[in-house]
Amino acid sequence: MKGLRVPALQLAQGPTRQIYSFGLDGKLLHRFAAVSRIGRDDDAAIRGYQRPEVISHINAIRAYIESETPMIPNGIVVAFDSRVRFEPTRSPKSASEIGLLQGTLIIPLDEEDRPGWIVDGQQRAAAIRDARVERFPIFINAFITEEVAEQRAQFILVNSTKPLPKGLIHELLPATEAPLPPALHKRRLPALLLERLNYDADSPLQGRIRTPTSTTGTIKDNSILKLLENSISDGALYPYRFTDHGHPDIDGMLRILTSFWTAVGQVFADAWEKPPRQSRLTHGLGILSLGFLMDAIAERFEGIEPSVAEFEADLELIAPLCAWTAGTWKLGPYQRRWNDVQNTPRDVQMIADYLLSAYRRALKRRENGAQTRKKAATA
Repeated sequence: MKGLRVPALQLAQGPTRQIYSFGLDGKLLHRFAAVSRIGRDDDAAIRGYQRPEVISHINAIRAYIESETPMIPNGIVVAFDSRVRFEPTRSPKSASEIGLLQGTLIIPLDEEDRPGWIVDGQQRAAAIRDARVERFPIFINAFITEEVAEQRAQFILVNSTKPLPKGLIHELLPATEAPLPPALHKRRLPALLLERLNYDADSPLQGRIRTPTSTTGTIKDNSILKLLENSISDGALYPYRFTDHGHPDIDGMLRILTSFWTAVGQVFADAWEKPPRQSRLTHGLGILSLGFLMDAIAERFEGIEPSVAEFEADLELIAPLCAWTAGTWKLGPYQRRWNDVQNTPRDVQMIADYLLSAYRRALKRRENGAQTRKKAATA
């Protein structure tokens, strides 16, 4: 039977446990390691332990691997059966003080009955397998056991640790210049804008956005990120995505955002100073729905940046209809109490549509009134 011979390190953990660490081309991994899919047998007993492949996750990792300078430092964990053996280069007595021993790991290659199971890293392994690259070296950490129960236990231990909070990842993004997977790369610009809004001295949102490093803020960072993503993809911030040099005009974006939210704070002064529990304006619902209104107002100016006063004038058109802290939202044939509306996609869309429709009607009335007064003055 053919086999692989790979240089490896053996690390003793306790009197009976050994871990093996080695590097090899990730394209070879699936020749000796399979994935144990979780399911039930005919007697409803649990079998396997791995979830199905997440195609979107695999594609994101694959795109990163195919980028110019990818790096995946965290290794893949593999459980081997007893067909795999370790041959030390020297006597076990020559192991280092912590039990580290050099040698060769001998892995048989049997396509029908592979000796290894991927315990952690199946999405990374699949991405390397499918990536359009000739080779991609990866570290593998392995242990040898015949017991599926032990494989399952290690799978649970590896995957039960709490992941990094998304808010912390978003705070790290602006200071990260290395290539990132597409999903994270897409959030880098919104994360940078959020950071500036929360820390620039002239920002109306200074210190008001709650993040892992700014815990006194009351407006949730995720609401601001969604607002920014929406506007960058198809709103007031879209024209600033690329300058002549191919980079986003950060200062231009911040001018729009600063002017608009300064105007919001002046038009809705009372609601703006209250926390989300007492005000739907500083709640995710208000932040997101007003974000759509910001885009609509900016669009009306056709490439000219509205001033704070111009944003104020347009916000005044819908101010009497808003029930941020009391009263009811009069939504056509039915009503909703001010604190009955929630930060759900359905409610956000409902309030946004209501405000946009009211804004356009009020704008038309204002324009018609201006034309009538102009005709009267010239008659």
